[in-house]
Amino acid sequence: MIKFRAWDKATSSYRKVLEIEFYPDGELKKVKVAGLQRKGTITPDKLVLEQFTGLKDVNGKPIYEGDIVKVVYQYWGQLGNRYEVKFKQGAFYVKYGLLSEISPSISVIGNVHTNPELLEEKK
Repeated sequence: MIKFRAWDKATSSYRKVLEIEFYPDGELKKVKVAGLQRKGTITPDKLVLEQFTGLKDVNGKPIYEGDIVKVVYQYWGQLGNRYEVKFKQGAFYVKYGLLSEISPSISVIGNVHTNPELLEEKK
C-alpha cells in the first residue's frame, strides 16, 4: 500500500493523509487530511506530500521522503553521517545511493521541516 504524510505549511505540522484527488491529466487536485475543519481538504500549494518509502529504520520507525537519517552502524565509512531521504528517478535515495541499501544501518533523527539544522555541516 502506498502511504503519504502531509506537511501543512500554514500550521507547520504533519497531518495524516486520508485521501488524494487528481485531475484527469494526473496533476494533484486536493488532499483530504485528518484534523481539519471545512471538509478537511487542502490545496497542493499549502502542503508538502511525502511518500512512505516502504522501509523502516533500525528502531522499526517508518522512513518517509523528507526524513533526515543518521548512519548508526558502520556502512562503508559513513558512520555518523546524516542524509535527507529523497525520491528521484523512481527510487528513494540518500546522498550517495539507494536508501534500500543503507536502511539497515540508519535511524530517523528528524525531518527537513522541523529539524533542518541536522543537515548543516559540522564546523
